[in-house]
Amino acid sequence: MNSSLVSKKVLLTLAVFVAVATTATSALAQVEQPSQINFQGTGLFTKSLKDQSPSYDATKSAGFLTGYSYQFSRWFGAEGNYGYSRNTQNFAASGTTSSLQTDFHQMTAALVAHIPTQTAGIRPYVLGGGGAVVFDPTDKFVVPGSERQTRGAFVYGGGANFDITSKFGFRAEYRGLAYKAPDFELNDLKINKFTHLAQPSAGFFVRF
Repeated sequence: MNSSLVSKKVLLTLAVFVAVATTATSALAQVEQPSQINFQGTGLFTKSLKDQSPSYDATKSAGFLTGYSYQFSRWFGAEGNYGYSRNTQNFAASGTTSSLQTDFHQMTAALVAHIPTQTAGIRPYVLGGGGAVVFDPTDKFVVPGSERQTRGAFVYGGGANFDITSKFGFRAEYRGLAYKAPDFELNDLKINKFTHLAQPSAGFFVRF
């Protein structure tokens, strides 16, 4: 695809995002503490792909997720997140197994819909957006020719913030990410299918 066309699409998407955010901000009253920083511990569970050759699966792992969110109004907000974990990507074909331990990074941005409730101190939400996941092989399992690889990702999810004080609280969340399975630029590991990562998490937040 022509790079100038991609740039125009990116600029158009950003313009639409800014326009929607500006409209929401001007149309509805802002919240008193619109900014929030989150830090969560996560579990990562990747869907296996067994119905082709090579087959693919990834080991379960733990990690962390941190981010910043801004609430434009009672209903609407946006957030950006960075997450990290380390797991092993496994490929099997014709009796041969290849395993690569990888540092797994995720960078996402999402729009957030806040759901008003009648219960004080509980703030549920749903989110949807996109970003990228990065698979960076370590030196533990070396597969000749393997390279660091970035995949585009769709993210969705939901959860709730539980206020302990006016500025501090507990967050529980579920996020799902869909992306094409990695192949580390190796033809023998190429799958060309999408997988799904389930990522439950819990942690704390600070509002200001």
